[in-house]
Amino acid sequence: MTTTQSFNLLQPYKIAEETFVIPWALEAPPVGHFHMNSMVIRGAEPVLVDTGAPAVRAQWLEAAWSVVDPLDVRWIFLTHDDRDHAGNLLAALAACPNATLLTTWFSIGRMAEEWEVPINRCRFMTDGDTIDAGDRTLVAKRPPLYDNPTTRALFDSKTDVLWSVDTFATNVPTPMPETADLSPEDFRDGQLFGGRLVAPWAALLDAAKFEAVVADFQHLNAEVIAGCHCPVLRAPQIPEAYDLLRRLPEVPPWTEFTQADLDQWMALAESSVPPEQPRPSGT
Repeated sequence: MTTTQSFNLLQPYKIAEETFVIPWALEAPPVGHFHMNSMVIRGAEPVLVDTGAPAVRAQWLEAAWSVVDPLDVRWIFLTHDDRDHAGNLLAALAACPNATLLTTWFSIGRMAEEWEVPINRCRFMTDGDTIDAGDRTLVAKRPPLYDNPTTRALFDSKTDVLWSVDTFATNVPTPMPETADLSPEDFRDGQLFGGRLVAPWAALLDAAKFEAVVADFQHLNAEVIAGCHCPVLRAPQIPEAYDLLRRLPEVPPWTEFTQADLDQWMALAESSVPPEQPRPSGT
């Protein structure tokens, strides 16, 4: 297991055979941080899984090409078109001329308002579709939770690694490689908070119907779960994460921060600003 001592943002780290997470995170006061990760599968036909955020484009591209030569990349799996997942898509497509974009019809349409994605380089992936990537089979799945209707998760049947996209999102006190570095309380609270933040509609779900969706996802039997907005999960936290996921329809919705909260934060920020110092004479 990777330790926090060897963990640095935008420095890829290995989570399974030929599989690497590119970690990034944003500070999210007052709840800590949220990861903004992506993944690279090296293998016989290398795969980029999401393309990072545009805010760190140069660093993300450097990190990705430190794992794989862009000319060797054969697949770019875009889970959905939100900018934290698709932010460097055009740059990646330009750098990887031999890559096919795995996405959805709706995702292409949503991106068309800003980007012209080369449709001749696309392959549409519906729920349950598979890709033969040479030495492994990749499975596209709609995850239980998502904040974008085009979302597809990705399961690698060779390594039993699941890219869960926004399912299992959690806030963390500081960026970290694995959820094992969280206290049991922070893990539990983070799963319930992240789930409600990503999918506030979970409170509207029929619990029995949702259970069937969660069970289907869990039956992939992933041994490692990575995602955009969470550190890597492994046993025994994977079963616990699924149990917490099942609870979401019965958990009261998260109460959003209000203007009163913002006013309080701004007042605290202003009170902490040191007074302006007098300028030295002669300036």
